[in-house]
Amino acid sequence: MSLSEEMIKAIVELNEPKAIEIAKKRLEAGEDPLKILDDLKRAAEVIGEKYEKGEYFVADLVMAGEILKGLSEVVRPKLRELGVSRKIVGKFVIGTVEGDIHDIGKNIVITMAEAAGFEVIDLGVDVPPQKFVEAIKQHNPDIVGMSGLLTIAIESMKKTVDAIKEARLRDKVKIIIGGGRVDKYACEYVGADAWTNDAAHGVRIMLKWIEEKRGG
Repeated sequence: MSLSEEMIKAIVELNEPKAIEIAKKRLEAGEDPLKILDDLKRAAEVIGEKYEKGEYFVADLVMAGEILKGLSEVVRPKLRELGVSRKIVGKFVIGTVEGDIHDIGKNIVITMAEAAGFEVIDLGVDVPPQKFVEAIKQHNPDIVGMSGLLTIAIESMKKTVDAIKEARLRDKVKIIIGGGRVDKYACEYVGADAWTNDAAHGVRIMLKWIEEKRGG
């Protein structure tokens, strides 16, 4: 079994010390930190599947989220060292919407967005619409990200976009949504600008928006 597979297995088994030990070993061996982030994403997908099948419970998801956060923190300094995130390209506010406490996907997006050069404001989980509105007023971000794994998250995302519209801030930000139940129909229903279930793809969309904004 490769170190990559071993690390994914350790994460899925919620064995934090082993996962961190392998991540450090891989970094010391000079492996590309972005490959390690990709493995975090793969592990998160497996954990998400186990949750959907009823093999894992909310407590397992919370624990897995903490493990992935810890691993992201191990990888992040290496990304900075390599100059992946030298300059700030834009500002990004993100949160898991009201009624949902899953933060695995959100945390991976944050790590990848920071690696790409975004200044990230993390609002946490179970974030009510008004908190997103206040964050837009306070931080003046380029992009707002809404995450959620449950079906009810779609309704919360819609309420949040509606609240942003009511506050007359909708034209100031691009909105991207992501999570287990998100697809193009949900994106249209919610009123977002884009959707993704892949953190790396989401960050590419965000970078494209920044480019268009700067160019325009």
